[in-house]
Amino acid sequence: MYSRKLKALGFHSPETFDHNDRAQYQNVVIWLEDQKIRHYRIEDRTVLREVDDSAKWTETFNKYLTDVSCPHDQSNSTAVLDWLLGLAVRVNYSENPAKYRACKPANKSALSANSSTPAASDNPLDNLDYNDPAMIAGITSIASMLKIPPHQDHQQVLKAICVLVKERLSKEALQAASTAGADSAKDKTSLEDIHLGFGTGDYVTDEALKIARLLHIRNLRDLQTQINEALVSVQNVTADPKTDQRLGKIGR
Repeated sequence: MYSRKLKALGFHSPETFDHNDRAQYQNVVIWLEDQKIRHYRIEDRTVLREVDDSAKWTETFNKYLTDVSCPHDQSNSTAVLDWLLGLAVRVNYSENPAKYRACKPANKSALSANSSTPAASDNPLDNLDYNDPAMIAGITSIASMLKIPPHQDHQQVLKAICVLVKERLSKEALQAASTAGADSAKDKTSLEDIHLGFGTGDYVTDEALKIARLLHIRNLRDLQTQINEALVSVQNVTADPKTDQRLGKIGR
């Protein structure tokens, strides 16, 4: 599940790593902090190595997650580890971006060696290496800005970014949102325009009933909106799954 990122970071045994094994999980966390993230000073990292006392390590790990601004609770171990791996990739890339920008996709040499392979596409997007650390770091950064939850597959995160930009940030979507906001401002209604259809004989009671009716109508509209959003979400999952995204900062 995490082998690709662990391999990219240079972990010694990415293929055999089992995140369900507590000892292996702790060792990866310690390795990431020691070798890649380095948020703590060297002398402060010793607290993470005290893995024999389960309760103490849990408390220490919770503090560590707070210190690195991890948005996930320790109880969600899968999301936490994925977020830490994403942070490690960003830190690793930021230390020497020129090194990774100079890297060429591994499949280019294979394509050039095969004379029967079609010519390279003129579309620059077709020539991108989506597994390049620079690309992964960029996807992570954009996902963080757009508040997209984390996911172990950065290509799925990229799909989620594309969907969000298309649905929420395109020129048409922004114009529609602006028009909807203007229309809602025009639709403001005063209590004097509300008619109950009956009267209690008491002005205060009648006004309170009008407010209750407006709140009931608003709740019904909110419920209908939530139902529509749920239907859209289900359709998006079945058609083109949306993904989680990672948040974080590069720290020392």
